[in-house]
Amino acid sequence: MRQGYYPRRRKRIWPKLLVLLLIMVGVAYFVLTSPRFERGMPKITAVKSVYSSAKKPIKVILEDNQALGQYQAVFSDGSRNIVATSGTFDMPMKKSEIIVPFPSQIQDSEEATKWTLTISVKDKSLWNYLEGNIQTKIIHIVADTKPPSVKVLAKSSTMARGGSALIVFKATDNNLNKVYIISGGIKFKATPYKKKGYFASLIAWPFKKKSIKIHIVAIDVAGNKTSKKITFPKVYRENKVSWIGVSDRFLDGKIVDVAKKDPKASKVKGRLNKFKAVNETMRINNEKLIHKYASVLSNKMFDSWKVKAFYPLKSAKLVADFGDERHYYYKDKTKEISRSYHVGYDFASTRRAPIISSSRGTVVFADLNGIYGKMPMIDHGFGLYTLYGHCSKMLVEEGEEVEAGQVIAKTGVTGLALGDHLHFGILVQGVEVWPMDWTKQNWITKNIDKVFKKADKIIGK
Repeated sequence: MRQGYYPRRRKRIWPKLLVLLLIMVGVAYFVLTSPRFERGMPKITAVKSVYSSAKKPIKVILEDNQALGQYQAVFSDGSRNIVATSGTFDMPMKKSEIIVPFPSQIQDSEEATKWTLTISVKDKSLWNYLEGNIQTKIIHIVADTKPPSVKVLAKSSTMARGGSALIVFKATDNNLNKVYIISGGIKFKATPYKKKGYFASLIAWPFKKKSIKIHIVAIDVAGNKTSKKITFPKVYRENKVSWIGVSDRFLDGKIVDVAKKDPKASKVKGRLNKFKAVNETMRINNEKLIHKYASVLSNKMFDSWKVKAFYPLKSAKLVADFGDERHYYYKDKTKEISRSYHVGYDFASTRRAPIISSSRGTVVFADLNGIYGKMPMIDHGFGLYTLYGHCSKMLVEEGEEVEAGQVIAKTGVTGLALGDHLHFGILVQGVEVWPMDWTKQNWITKNIDKVFKKADKIIGK
């Protein structure tokens, strides 16, 4: 070896490679763990299909685990594209509802089934080469312009003002959505009966209305609607009008006692003002409670329904009729101080006479109810309810099943009652009706039982 010569040392490159590897691992770790590079897909919640007859905009829910970025909704038939809506979320937002307007050129189109709606949304992630995570959802357009078919199978022979009636009918549609009856501006539910597509409903003619229009309404999922007019031979009943004077004894006795049980009425100052608060405001609130309980109706299909004529009090005398329009005055008959309507029958017998439920049912309420005093209320099914006011004692509890002929209470003077008597009320789907019909077995046989029998022959087993 020559003097002064040293062999060349190899450069060590592995430390640099290690540093580079660590940098790459660090970058990869940052990308994989940083929210800016999250990989969670946005979520689109919307209906699977839309009917071409749709008139309302389509609601779509967009969600992302970090932040929504942009969205677009496009209608397409393969050759034409209609951008219904699009936008950008400038502020950080994880969830938002967008409204997609339905183009008029697609509505009711015979070629509607060729169209689709594509919803796309992407988030603000830098994943996917800075493009973000993108989610799409395709909604198909379904053509349906045919309204449901409605056919009446049987109905009550007549309908009286303040009275009740039964209608059994058939409503058919591949996508039936809602079925109900409008009577006097009030919506009455129709209950599925015996087989799919068949319905039955007890309806009422509100006693305050001198005339009514009745329609069966059927609406499908697409929004197509059928409104079939129903007519009855009508029986017109005039409501009695009474003028009743109130005495000092009544104002200082019964009215004060009843008002004490109501937080608002008890605070009213002045004898006449307190009477008005009890006779009107308190009465309205008490009746709202009654309507609430009497409006409940099961949507389950039923196969049959029967009730017996109601005779709640034996050897009783009718002392007040249904629908009476009562005007109250104090000393001067020309000066009315309050007005109310009597929405039941008042029966009087002996003191604390036994009250009977003529038909089986379920007790839905058994408590104090203002002017009605102690008041049990029974659900007899199919939207028919009975109530028994002013009782001295109740012999049933809420939720109890009662049998026909069972004694449920005893008459009394609780609530706004001066003498021992029973206030007997009947309601159809929350509407007070004339009890007289339901106290006559021949009326029930003719207008309820025979109607069901006629419909059953058509429907079959």
